[in-house]
Amino acid sequence: MPFKNREQARVYSRQYARMRRAGQPTKGCGLEAVRVSNQELETAGGLLRTLASLIDEVLHSTSGDIFIRARTVGYLVSIGLKACETASLEIRLARLEEAINGGGDGQHRA
Repeated sequence: MPFKNREQARVYSRQYARMRRAGQPTKGCGLEAVRVSNQELETAGGLLRTLASLIDEVLHSTSGDIFIRARTVGYLVSIGLKACETASLEIRLARLEEAINGGGDGQHRA
């Protein structure tokens, strides 16, 4: 933001940097930052739950242009589709591992 007074510009820059480091929104967007644990992000199912909450928050938000919100939701949905594919692969892989390890009565073929 251009200021004629250099001291005012320094104060603004300092405050802006503090807000970014603290994870606070730097603009009055009205959306709160979503806090997610690392355990929630380790599986595709956890990612899908996180994406669902983000999409719900964007859809029910009244701030921002409708086109920007629609573009954001479209982007999140495309990520969700990839996560769904990964989740189904994760489930199929777990079933295959279970069949290989559990179905052979402890004997492995060489």
